[in-house]
Amino acid sequence: MPTRTFAAVLFDLDGVLIDTESSITALWAEIFAGYDLHFTRQEITRLTAGQRFSGVLQQLEEQRGWKAPEDFLPMLDERFNRAFEDVPVIEGAAETLAALKRIGLPFAVASNSQHNRLFMKLEGAGLLPAFQGRAYDPSLTNRIGKPAPDLYLYAARQLNVSIHDCLVIEDSAPGATAGVAAGATTWGFLAGSHIHTGDEKRLHDIGVRHIVHSHAQLREALGLS
Repeated sequence: MPTRTFAAVLFDLDGVLIDTESSITALWAEIFAGYDLHFTRQEITRLTAGQRFSGVLQQLEEQRGWKAPEDFLPMLDERFNRAFEDVPVIEGAAETLAALKRIGLPFAVASNSQHNRLFMKLEGAGLLPAFQGRAYDPSLTNRIGKPAPDLYLYAARQLNVSIHDCLVIEDSAPGATAGVAAGATTWGFLAGSHIHTGDEKRLHDIGVRHIVHSHAQLREALGLS
């Protein structure tokens, strides 16, 4: 993949900057089992990666005919908030952000996480200072998250750049769908502990232009090494 110049880089959060997807999968498995819903780890990843809670519940109803009880969402909020007090950073993520800052290339994070949880994750990972007001979530787009393009379009507007000149970095199908639909060049990042066989093909089928497997590879592809 030849290096090209971008006006900004827009990152997903989970699975791209922080390695939470594996622990999230384990948490979902525990929660589902409490309601006699049983999935393999790969099925849970497909069901939940890159999704908002509402999207997960919609899929559960469509695929299993299961409707969540009234106390389900408050319980999810409590369980997930406790899970993000200490967040592992994906190797090399901080170096990538520092390299972008060093050359003056704008960057932001756009995540389907709830507003408070987005900042909780960034703070728990020690990455919050790097973004300085450039962290966006669906509360800013009328609660419309990925796979719709709105979140990435909003991020580009906030950075005062054309989305067509932006690079989106995503690890999930909903996120990649959002990046491609927005009109951004979209690259796949498959380095988290949740990656499964077939993920690379799935992203290519969506329209992802290039796949990297580490932040070192990402920096090299961007000419930052």
